[in-house]
Amino acid sequence: MGKNKRLYVIDTNVLMHDPTALFRFEEHDVFIPMMVLEELDAAKKGLSEVGRNVRQVSRLIGEMMARQQPVDLGEGLELKLPDGLELPVARGRLFFQMRMPESHSSLLRDGSFADNEILSTVLSLKESLDTQDVILVSKDINLRIKAAILGVTAEDYFNDRALDDLSLLYKGLTFEDQTFWDRYGDVESWSENGHTHYRLQRREGDDWYPNQCLVIGEGDGIEAIVTSVSGKQVVLKLVTDYLSGKQGVWGIQARNREQNFAMNLLMDPDIDFVTLMGTAGTGKTLLTLATGLAQTLDEKRYKEIVVTRATVSIGEDIGYLPGTEEEKMTPWMGALTDNLEVLTQSEEGGEWGRAATNDLLASRIKIRSLNFMRGRTFLNRFVIIDEAQNITPKQMKALLTRAGPGTKMICMGNVGQIDTPYLTETTSGLTFAVDRFKNWAHAGHITLRRGERSRLADFASEAL
Repeated sequence: MGKNKRLYVIDTNVLMHDPTALFRFEEHDVFIPMMVLEELDAAKKGLSEVGRNVRQVSRLIGEMMARQQPVDLGEGLELKLPDGLELPVARGRLFFQMRMPESHSSLLRDGSFADNEILSTVLSLKESLDTQDVILVSKDINLRIKAAILGVTAEDYFNDRALDDLSLLYKGLTFEDQTFWDRYGDVESWSENGHTHYRLQRREGDDWYPNQCLVIGEGDGIEAIVTSVSGKQVVLKLVTDYLSGKQGVWGIQARNREQNFAMNLLMDPDIDFVTLMGTAGTGKTLLTLATGLAQTLDEKRYKEIVVTRATVSIGEDIGYLPGTEEEKMTPWMGALTDNLEVLTQSEEGGEWGRAATNDLLASRIKIRSLNFMRGRTFLNRFVIIDEAQNITPKQMKALLTRAGPGTKMICMGNVGQIDTPYLTETTSGLTFAVDRFKNWAHAGHITLRRGERSRLADFASEAL
């Protein structure tokens, strides 16, 4: 093993989370303990995300062994990327545990057998490789604490994070004071298609993003959206005002600035992908449904609305559900039905009118399970991905690549309400989508801050 390299010992949970983790350590060497192989072998069955990841790890290692014949595992395997994986070229080597380590039973009492076996392996490596730094990489905080107690350097696996801190995530909205116009000097303005546009000369060091929302001035300041960003110029467009009584979408009006921006993004035919983040009661589902119905039933821009979400329970699972795919998904779609009641509560036509409206909506709104999205293609559909904070980055990619011509996709969720134990605020698929799409000309994002549900819900959101 190279003396100038670090040796990273990989825990099982890292490979379960990211099968390509073997190739993420640049020129440094990677070591897989025997216990990790045992745990991978035990977890390879089933159709879960973890099972698929484990099988991918086994295939990657098998491909590396097949390319390097004859195989001398004592010299390690060259960490060469398989064809089709777009990752930085790794220059380290992959080593496996060739013999059982000396027992460290005086330090490691009975407990988590697998964790203690991995720690014992790391301690033996430290003793035998005194000239090389040995680092344990694990997503298990308790294992890292035990490692620190025993003097073993341990790190979390960071490559699965979209960013280091959630506070750095793109918010989609920027506030500027009146000095904004003075800073940009000569501003060109014109009217087009009923909207006022402004062209600014871009200054060095400015961070502008396509479809970024902008508030200029205090009180009744100007609200605009960035329509184009080039090397030298930025073009702004004043938004449609959905706050006043003049404009409404399916009887719904915006109640604050963030909602007004959200409705502009949702109604814009040039924006194919919208992400909405915000706490409970900020209006994500209601605004999305209202704009979707307006563009599907009134403007005929889309054929139907497709709604899906990750089926992750808050509490204990209630078991299997009977019926068709749509019937099985119905209990998970309480937010959808609650908001549809708001949109169809008009007294026009009485009960018969409401019944006819509900029948019409049922024929144009399809509920689909996330589990059956593989291989599908949505043509001219308005696709709503609810509770997207519980979706992994890999699932998010699988969903977004289902979009065909004329389809618009909306992801909404609250990263403060992640219900799955395998995701965090910085590793959620929703966080990845916001971060990776912020520079795309046909994507928009807004973070909704103000709750509009009730004073009880607002106080509970803040106090609890």
